[in-house]
Amino acid sequence: MKRRDCLKTALTGTAGALLAPAIVPSSVLGKDAPSNKIHVGQIGCGRIARGHDLPEVMKYDVARVVAACDVDRKRVAEGKELIEQAHAKARGGTLDVATHTDYRDLLRDPGIDAVVISTPDHWHAQVAMEAAWAGKDIYLQKPLSLTIAEGRALSDVIHRTGRILQVGSQQRSANPWPQFRRACELVRNGRIGELQSVKIGLPGDPSGPDELEMPVPENLDYDAWLGSTPVVYYTEKRVHPQADYSRPGWLRCEQFGAGMITGWGAHHVDTAHWGMGTEHGGPVEIEAKAEFPASGLWDVHGPFSVRAVYESGVIMEIDGEYPNGVRFEGSEGWIFVARGDVGVTASDPTSAQNSDALAASDPAILGSEIGPDEIQLYRSPDQHGNWLDCIRTRVQPVAPAEIAHRSCTACLVAHTAMKLGRKLVWDPRRERFASDDEANAHLSRPQRHPYGTDYAQEV
Repeated sequence: MKRRDCLKTALTGTAGALLAPAIVPSSVLGKDAPSNKIHVGQIGCGRIARGHDLPEVMKYDVARVVAACDVDRKRVAEGKELIEQAHAKARGGTLDVATHTDYRDLLRDPGIDAVVISTPDHWHAQVAMEAAWAGKDIYLQKPLSLTIAEGRALSDVIHRTGRILQVGSQQRSANPWPQFRRACELVRNGRIGELQSVKIGLPGDPSGPDELEMPVPENLDYDAWLGSTPVVYYTEKRVHPQADYSRPGWLRCEQFGAGMITGWGAHHVDTAHWGMGTEHGGPVEIEAKAEFPASGLWDVHGPFSVRAVYESGVIMEIDGEYPNGVRFEGSEGWIFVARGDVGVTASDPTSAQNSDALAASDPAILGSEIGPDEIQLYRSPDQHGNWLDCIRTRVQPVAPAEIAHRSCTACLVAHTAMKLGRKLVWDPRRERFASDDEANAHLSRPQRHPYGTDYAQEV
């Protein structure tokens, strides 16, 4: 029996439950049986990997992180050390983690079952596509893609290959924020009447000064780091810190992402779609305005506002003046949900207003019970745990590729409206702007050979 077949057959009777998969304890599987472990490769060893993805995967005994990759040799060496020390502390013994500077070498390893991709945004789609072709299941940090065209290509590849892809939209899972599913379920079941509008609070990013060109560190493959994007001079604040793992500068460069509209927007718009029941749709009209820096290295949007109309007539507004979170407004009341008075990470900019985790126009709404015949949304105890379990059950995870593509698309459509400064008409079925060549030019970006989804290939 092949290793992947062993993983699929080593299940309990409850593990295949559609709505609430749960990781099987190692005691059930037979202690440390290799065929019962999911061997994971970590691609990208920076801030999010170290502070979030690796700890969340490694806390499950069913997972073994056996390889790490980063184009920065210093970071991959420190990633190897982190993984090996965590393994020794949790389970005793030694673990020799393989290291790579080229993710394709990691993908070629037949002993790796799955990969976690924690790279900058401009590297998400290509690595995930090639991982799927290599037969690996995938945990992919949000946003799904840099462009709408990339997202469509990736979602189609996942559909054709049958791989399990989970996006890091952790507001869909109970740990650590059960309030999001609760809010969406209440809205979907009419507890605030007919849904009329959704208001999302998101901050912008501050600008910064110009930065002088610097020598590329010997430990960094800068050409590979740039990937499909144009060649520009190296300066540390364009990439990531060399001395620590604080918030990297690339998050504020449009060359590599769209700013907070996809950074936090991918989370909050996904929550809005979940509560609206539009997970496979999108807006039909959108208009926006935004302030963009006139100079300096960091050029993503600052303060902004977005107004989007959906086919149902529901209006979604996104604005930094709103409390950071999602407010559903209906004909009979409202529900507000957020992470609470916390940032996504300690170094992220915060909202102009603090916010509660869960509130409603009438507190009785929050205590309402959802009956067995009402809409029951997917129950996922934990985002990474759900992914690991779905690898074994082959059940779709709580945040699959197509749903993530649709929420990312809504953010990128908003970004296009921010750049053009006028109302746009969007066709969510054709995934094109109506009779608008200027807007449709934003669906993709030129890709620098040999990098990018246009040049992605099986490894």
